[in-house]
Amino acid sequence: MFTYPHRQATQPRTPRNAAARLRRLAAALATIICGLLASAAAMPAALARVVPPPGGPYSTVRIAPLPATTTRVVTVAGMAGWQITLIALGAALVGAAAALVLDRSRTAHRAASATSA
Repeated sequence: MFTYPHRQATQPRTPRNAAARLRRLAAALATIICGLLASAAAMPAALARVVPPPGGPYSTVRIAPLPATTTRVVTVAGMAGWQITLIALGAALVGAAAALVLDRSRTAHRAASATSA
């Protein structure tokens, strides 16, 4: 139930704090730049549109209709759903493994610096 006043720093900032601040700023800028690059990469797909055939309801030029013909559509390309699932699962496992390795290396680095200081 006791409250303590906020402790003010009595010494000026050290270069160590300045380096950490600079590192955070660089990480924030890298995140923003990656986000902008990702949106720029997705922009052509987002702005794509289907061009209506001539003579359709949105066409300004009226062209005589073509004679009726039989059209067969054969789809050869594509990826099966199970393949997409395997790719997503593999990406999730690789991401989890990378996060685990980075976390353990950071923990080991902190423990080593704490014992040497």
